[in-house]
Amino acid sequence: MTIESSTEIRPDDLVQIVQAVFETTLKLEAFEAETPRLPVQERLVASVALAGEWNGEVLLECGAKQACGFAGHFLGIAIPPAPDAVVLDVLGELANVIGGNLKSMLGRGVRLSLPSVTAGVSDGPKIGTARCITRAGFRCSEGPFWVSVLAGG
Repeated sequence: MTIESSTEIRPDDLVQIVQAVFETTLKLEAFEAETPRLPVQERLVASVALAGEWNGEVLLECGAKQACGFAGHFLGIAIPPAPDAVVLDVLGELANVIGGNLKSMLGRGVRLSLPSVTAGVSDGPKIGTARCITRAGFRCSEGPFWVSVLAGG
């Protein structure tokens, strides 16, 4: 995957990164799909902030069932029956890996925060006056999920 250093994150770049992360870390094929987002109360949202020469945030949203499936694939274990601390850590790590890949295309001087995971919020943590610059819906064998990039702050 070759992505040039820039301060712009194009939708195609985001899709390419997410697909590569899911294939390499979870051994899952993720396909871009127009999928309605889950109701707020059903969402788990993992986020990482990017700060420096470019400020923004990466959000990974999915349902509890998908998060448990991701944890099973990531750790090579039986799928947990419900989200627990391990499932939330895996979801945070996935957001972290996606954010790290985006960070590498933004050039030097951009730092990545530790991930955080929240439940039942509209768009997860937000920085200052951030706005959504791109959002993509995906499907994989574990179900639908969404990745958003917010910019500003």
